[in-house]
Amino acid sequence: MSETPASLRRKISGAGDLQSVVRTMKAMAASSIGQYENAVRALDDYYRTVQLGLVAGFHQREPLGVTPRVAPKAAGAIGAVVFGSDQGLVGPFNEAMLDFVVKTLGHLPGPKTVWAVGERIQSRLADTDLALKAPFVLPNAIGAITPLVGQILIEVETQREQGEIAQVYLFHNRPDARAIYTPVSQRLLPLDDVWRRDLSTLRWPTGNLPEVMNDGEQTLRAFVREYLFVSLFRACAESLASENASRLAAMQRAEKNIDELLEDLNRSFHRLRQSSIDEELFDVVSGFEALSSEPRRPAR
Repeated sequence: MSETPASLRRKISGAGDLQSVVRTMKAMAASSIGQYENAVRALDDYYRTVQLGLVAGFHQREPLGVTPRVAPKAAGAIGAVVFGSDQGLVGPFNEAMLDFVVKTLGHLPGPKTVWAVGERIQSRLADTDLALKAPFVLPNAIGAITPLVGQILIEVETQREQGEIAQVYLFHNRPDARAIYTPVSQRLLPLDDVWRRDLSTLRWPTGNLPEVMNDGEQTLRAFVREYLFVSLFRACAESLASENASRLAAMQRAEKNIDELLEDLNRSFHRLRQSSIDEELFDVVSGFEALSSEPRRPAR
């Protein structure tokens, strides 16, 4: 079916409307990236301070019993918190995270339980053999991250006290200048000898180690709580920054495709319009020539 000027006008108008939507979403994604990346940068110094506080605390005391108060029902049972997205138009953001989670957990022994943060990643995890808990709602602003982290910590601690899980892993996408984002994982709990050994590689910035005064155990427990909180907060902020970076890249590709489509449609419209004008001119010229070729009748 051949195009008409009216149908091309409708397509050009529709593509223009879509272009406006894409540009708006691109601007919103770019703005969101900035606020989440600023939050991550603001946490970096605090995160290192918490780590150094733990180094100082462990230097004076034996490790805290940050282990389940009751034995796990299944030895080596793993709980995983997976950050994804609530909304679409993010390219392979959730698919890349799903593949990474399945591959990583597949190499770990023991039963697995997963908490998804985001509806889109929840729906994709539902197609796997992993046991899923009720998903958490993904925050849509910096201020909503803190309540989410509190909910996750309460749920994880409850499951550990009931002996349902012994280890907790954290999965999220981290911004990457070369590849937009990169899936990463972190073993959040237990805070055992392996964790302490990794922590001990941090060097105190001066030659004099601090001394923890008063109740050292209470201070150390406070640092542990802050460590868990900051780890989850930073993971959520990095995931949201990666999500918006992926959406920005998707909108940039969409905008480019729309620009090319509009260029083709406008070219077709002008070609069709010119053809219509040429036909009209041809009809006028043909009519004029036909009139000119008729013999003139003699005047009476």
